[in-house]
Amino acid sequence: MKDKMQRVNLSTVSEFVLVGLSDAPEVRFLLFVLFLIIYLATMAGNITILVVISTDTHLHNPMYFFLGNLSFLDILCPTTTVPKMLKDLLLEDKVISFTGCMLQLFCLIDVVGTEIFLLAVMAYDRYVAICHPLQYMNIVSMKLCAHLAIGTWVVGFLNSLLHTSLIFTLSFCDSNEVDQYYCDIPPMMALSCLPTYSRELVILLVAGVLGSSAFVVTLISYIYILLAILRMNSSESRHKAFSTCGSHLTVVCLFYGTTICTYVRPSSTYSPHRDRIISMLYGILTPLLNPIIYSLRNKEVKCALRKGISQVRMALTRQEHPSKSLPSSGAPAIG
Repeated sequence: MKDKMQRVNLSTVSEFVLVGLSDAPEVRFLLFVLFLIIYLATMAGNITILVVISTDTHLHNPMYFFLGNLSFLDILCPTTTVPKMLKDLLLEDKVISFTGCMLQLFCLIDVVGTEIFLLAVMAYDRYVAICHPLQYMNIVSMKLCAHLAIGTWVVGFLNSLLHTSLIFTLSFCDSNEVDQYYCDIPPMMALSCLPTYSRELVILLVAGVLGSSAFVVTLISYIYILLAILRMNSSESRHKAFSTCGSHLTVVCLFYGTTICTYVRPSSTYSPHRDRIISMLYGILTPLLNPIIYSLRNKEVKCALRKGISQVRMALTRQEHPSKSLPSSGAPAIG
């Protein structure tokens, strides 16, 4: 009993050590270059979507409002983990403070949870648009969109607050080495020297109920969408709708599948090597794919993007050749 008390008293740690992806310098450099390119491409794609949606008045409608929220989340998600990972790969500085680790976990769970709920809201929006097109503007008003968006952020925040408080009130006394390249629930659970069964049960229950509810809404919405598509008379319309829905479902399945595999399971099944790959799918790859699948394949977005590029080119041309933009005075030349 006395030994146990000593272990608990010594459980307070001020920092953690992230294991990282590789110890070989050559491999670390290659990974640094690869993830830097992916991160920059992700930022460029999602920032472009945000700028296009905010500046083009033709895109100020519910669907693009939700796409803007998704792009913002896809900026936050990799930013939570990738910059620290890049620093670790380049400088081999794997130490993270207790507060930094807690904030990283909180932000990650917040963003992931919010995106799960937002995908459900977006699926419902598409269901109304395809299955009830005549009533769409009356059902999905901008006021409702704002309430739904705020609701997803609030639920994501509260969900993350609960998970973070459950993890960081644990006692860490055996080791401060996190077997992952960022602070996450399973590896943090594995560091605890006290039983975590009750906390695991709460996490599984909350994540299971919220995650499965959002997934059911998404699944049912797409089932009705597919049924509506099958009833379309035009084969071209069916092909276009199937292509769009298929792309959306690919991202939804990838995101839900990887997050469920990561969080909705007991910590006893935790596998560091497998979980690193899974976490990269939803934390790095999905934010890169979302702008392409959800937005850049959309004709309206591409049209707005071309329009914006044309305006930028015209502005640059006027700066390079200001005389060309000046109106002619019509005065005769002086001989």
